[in-house]
Amino acid sequence: MNTTRIGLDVQKSTSLATNLNSLLANFQVYYQNLRGLHWNIKGKSFFELHVKFEELYTDSQEKVDMIAERILTLGGVPLHSFDDYLKIASIPVGKNVSKDTEAVELVLNSLSELLKIERVLLEES
Repeated sequence: MNTTRIGLDVQKSTSLATNLNSLLANFQVYYQNLRGLHWNIKGKSFFELHVKFEELYTDSQEKVDMIAERILTLGGVPLHSFDDYLKIASIPVGKNVSKDTEAVELVLNSLSELLKIERVLLEES
């Protein structure tokens, strides 16, 4: 069995790094959506959502860094351009979303997609 410098199976590590890059791409789109929602939110729930979106994008920023570092640990190269992210992300870009109910729906759908990707990663690892 071929192993990495840290003793992991090369084939499994490569596959895991590829799937982590998919998670990274989706988290980056999710993060950028949250920034836009934070800046542009309108509606009855403005104050609550403005604060919540900031909390969520701060948390996702930390997760993005952890995912990228894990990819490096596995011997992979983390994607680092929005062009690459958009090619593989399944989370849609939330362009021009400002209505509070639409914003919440976008976030919920995005979190659901992230969970699906994370479940695949858990099964694989």
